[in-house]
Amino acid sequence: MYFLHTPIIWEQFPQLVPGMMVVENVRPDVEVDRLLPPLYQHARARLSQASEGQMPEVSAWRRVYSQMGLKPTKYRSAAEALLRRFRKEDDLPSLHPLVDLCNAVSIAFALPVAVIDVDQVASFLEVRPAVGTEKYLAFSGEIETPPAGEIIFADATDEVHARRWTFRQSRRSTVSAETSRVLIVSEAMHETAQANMKALMETLISGLSELYEPPQKQTILTPDAPRFEF
Repeated sequence: MYFLHTPIIWEQFPQLVPGMMVVENVRPDVEVDRLLPPLYQHARARLSQASEGQMPEVSAWRRVYSQMGLKPTKYRSAAEALLRRFRKEDDLPSLHPLVDLCNAVSIAFALPVAVIDVDQVASFLEVRPAVGTEKYLAFSGEIETPPAGEIIFADATDEVHARRWTFRQSRRSTVSAETSRVLIVSEAMHETAQANMKALMETLISGLSELYEPPQKQTILTPDAPRFEF
């Protein structure tokens, strides 16, 4: 199995810095609550200085959404949506220990962090423009067809696992109590993305080592090394 951004993505968005890792032996019966407060506090401190939309990580994604022809305040990156909710409620819902950790890391670093159940993915995931015939399972249970040109996460069967790039994941590959192996993907576009992505991954690895075990495979992709095999 592999993950990559197709060449057209790198051509249009050369500032992209994607970090990813694979986590094995995932299970829901672990205690994550002790890991969340420092990450929440970091997010609170940042939000006390500026709104989520003013953070360089978020504003960079807003520019990307504008470049894709989407209204940034209608389609918010997953990180911005989480930060917006956290600012209003001072908390995030508990879904699954792994997802809770990744959501906390996401708001601490103001970067999207997707958690994908790879056993629900066929052969590979490619970030690419849609052709217009792919299928996406929404959380409502409806099947949607992204329009041609929309940036999606697609597998070998043209199943869409995320729409509008970092906007919304598919219901099909979200983490459940039965999930045992995941791919975690974070993507950054801002000026200090390389250093921040490295720090985000180190934070995730530290948390994962307490919950499960250290990831055996992780990397930060580049245009010269755009493929992650696992």
